[in-house]
Amino acid sequence: MLSSIPLLVVSFILFNLGLAGMFGDGPGGDPWQTELFSFQMMSGGVFSMTLGMLMIVIALLLFFVEIVKSTRTSNASVLDHLLSTFVFVAFLVEFLLVRGAAHPVFFVLMVIALIDVLAGFSVSLRSAGRDISIN
Repeated sequence: MLSSIPLLVVSFILFNLGLAGMFGDGPGGDPWQTELFSFQMMSGGVFSMTLGMLMIVIALLLFFVEIVKSTRTSNASVLDHLLSTFVFVAFLVEFLLVRGAAHPVFFVLMVIALIDVLAGFSVSLRSAGRDISIN
């Protein structure tokens, strides 16, 4: 049952914790622009990681695990897809109704959740089609 919980809800919760001020205020009051670290590259450029970019990287890693989970063919996968759809709907509703969610980082997280829903159903249909044997 615990494996049916969509992992992208973690990024949803983390973003909302940031909106609540749990990560402090960044430059201009935007916590997602807070620079976590930076270092000089051999090319002479400077690489810097912001909190918002770290959120996107975490969401992409969770998305990968979700895609691997969608290859299961069991009754639990139906519940997993349903819950992933609810997570996307929560992202969409918050994006449309909450002022702080009108942010590029939140938009990218919402698109990742949408691709999770679409890819999850597609992968499940493809793998379920291979499990059917007709005699």
